Amino acid sequence: MSIIQRKLFGGGFPLLNIVRRLELLPSATASLSTKAEPVPAGSGGSSQQQTRQSPNPPTITSGTERKSIVPPEYRFVYQEFLPDPKLEWRNPIREKLERMDMLDRRSNIDIPEFYVGSVVAVTSSDVHAVGKTSRFLGICILKEKCGLRARFILRNVVDNQGMEVSYDMYDPTLLKVEVLRLEKRLDDHLLYLRDALDEYSTFDLNMESEILPEGAPVPVNDIKVTLKPRPWFARWERHELQGVANIEEHTNEKKRRKAERVATPWEKYDLMKEYRKSIPEEEQKEIFAEVYSQLHQLELTRKKMKRKRTFVKPTKLA
Repeated sequence: MSIIQRKLFGGGFPLLNIVRRLELLPSATASLSTKAEPVPAGSGGSSQQQTRQSPNPPTITSGTERKSIVPPEYRFVYQEFLPDPKLEWRNPIREKLERMDMLDRRSNIDIPEFYVGSVVAVTSSDVHAVGKTSRFLGICILKEKCGLRARFILRNVVDNQGMEVSYDMYDPTLLKVEVLRLEKRLDDHLLYLRDALDEYSTFDLNMESEILPEGAPVPVNDIKVTLKPRPWFARWERHELQGVANIEEHTNEKKRRKAERVATPWEKYDLMKEYRKSIPEEEQKEIFAEVYSQLHQLELTRKKMKRKRTFVKPTKLA
């Protein structure tokens, strides 16, 4: 017998000696043993031995999932509440604080629903203007960015001169935002109106509001504009534009070959790129569930004020 075996059986190691002494105690043996012990049969007359088993963990049964009360069109109406999909720019704390500031700003000023292609009038404070306020009316040609950095651009032709004004949606200098014509266009942006005929960007500064029936869908204007000859603001032949009619008239064979060379038609099938450019649906539901109650209350207040404006109280009673 080797020296190590003698010490193991003779209790030479203090830790093994303690374990051997603990094994002599019945309570310690019961606590240290992990095997099931036989239990005497009950009074029912069963002669077979039963084993003591640990109780099974409670199983959580998921019932019918509760449907979300957030309308699905919120992701289009309040698109600026969704954060930037780029991971290097994500910050949950900053995003939550920005949403709180956006709701607080919306409680002070009515920011109605509008899209690219809608005719909007904005009244803002201007220390250099008469009356300290200025009002600009035009068609929305771009909506971009998210959070407190969300902005939109209005375009109009005044005195045969194209004018564009960029507004931050949550700028505290904005006093009033009016939607005079609510509609959509075929493209995500209308920047090509800079190179189109002036008639597509000309709107009367005293234009009256066109009220849609309550609950009616937003109409889509499928008009196709006519571009002026080159030079253009951008190479529109390289963009898949649906709202331009005569883009092929100003594109020669050389420019067409270059457009085909730099085209990437396979990107519309790239699911991972589309995933990186968007916010997952589960996260969208969490964000809008957080702000839904306040946004819904603001919508009810807006509808109530809209009914008051449309009702004209008679001056004389019959």
